[in-house]
Amino acid sequence: MTDIKELLLSRIRDVADYPEPGVMFKDITPLLADPAAFTALTDALAEIAANTGATKVVGLEARGFILGAPVAVRAGLGFIPVRKAGKLPGATLSQAYDLEYGSAEIEVHAEDLAAGDRVLVIDDVLATGGTAEASIQLIRRAGADVAGLAVLMELGFLGGRARLEPSLAGAPLEALLVI
Repeated sequence: MTDIKELLLSRIRDVADYPEPGVMFKDITPLLADPAAFTALTDALAEIAANTGATKVVGLEARGFILGAPVAVRAGLGFIPVRKAGKLPGATLSQAYDLEYGSAEIEVHAEDLAAGDRVLVIDDVLATGGTAEASIQLIRRAGADVAGLAVLMELGFLGGRARLEPSLAGAPLEALLVI
């Protein structure tokens, strides 16, 4: 596992003062551009999906789509996009949540999740956990079970894990990298 961590870390670029002064942005586009690194990431997340007994993968807008879709294909599972409000046609379920400065809302197609589904949530970064927590609530409201949450990297200093542990109710939270 050390080799994959080193490979992934070597392909993540730090961008200072983006999107605002004082923030060190973790840019994963070099990782996505490297087929060996992207394949290693996809394989590692697909293994987590198998280990959790997931039957579907949810990807959180937007980078969760990029990571979650190939994981679902590799694991032989369905992929469900969780979108920002107003982006999906037809009947949706929505979940509002608070941000540091304001609020946001996410949606999923009402018919995409059902009782008996075991859903692995995938995203690129776990920061404060607000979006992930809202997606967990949304999955449960749809009648499905949360199999776990998997992320490429966790920004441990922001406390997202502690916020999510009660919501996960024993389901695993797997971070390939903790920064």
